[in-house]
Amino acid sequence: MPGTARHDREMAIQAKRNLSKTTDPVERLRLQCLARGSAGIKGLGRVFRIMDDDNSRTLDFKEFVKGLNDYAMMIDKEEAQEIFRIFDKDGSGTIDFDEFLVTLRPPMSKARKEIIMQAFRKLDKTGDGVITIEDLRGVYNAKHHPKYQNGDWTEDQVFRAFLDNFDSPYDKDGKPPEIYMLADTGNWWKESL
Repeated sequence: MPGTARHDREMAIQAKRNLSKTTDPVERLRLQCLARGSAGIKGLGRVFRIMDDDNSRTLDFKEFVKGLNDYAMMIDKEEAQEIFRIFDKDGSGTIDFDEFLVTLRPPMSKARKEIIMQAFRKLDKTGDGVITIEDLRGVYNAKHHPKYQNGDWTEDQVFRAFLDNFDSPYDKDGKPPEIYMLADTGNWWKESL
């Protein structure tokens, strides 16, 4: 069995085991996702879009509960209300995509945070705590891309395709985000330029 498949299986088994031990409602939801293997976490963006019945790019409580039921999550209404309040960081009565993912994503290990910080520092050429387009131009080499090498795309087209990876699935405005890092936590966030 390949290492990733083995890791995925072990993660699912561990999540199922831990599910009976935890009382934290967000952790229970997280573990129910992880019990489905890595696809349980990878599919969260798709699940969010499925839950978003009115295509508002946010979830109200009714959509959230319906989505949990559709995804076969075993959560009662009171627990769902508590989870919703935790997810709704800004108190707007809705959950946006970032609130959803940031809250449900498992905490990063110290080692992983350090790797992310090293990558961030490498990308942040000016050292100002923000990764801008100019910073990325200084480190991304489009000349190694197959479509550039075979003459299909220019360097600018390759770079634009690279930047599109950072665009929000809900806000394809063509403006790449600035990426900020909280140095003490390893958490980062994006804002459109």
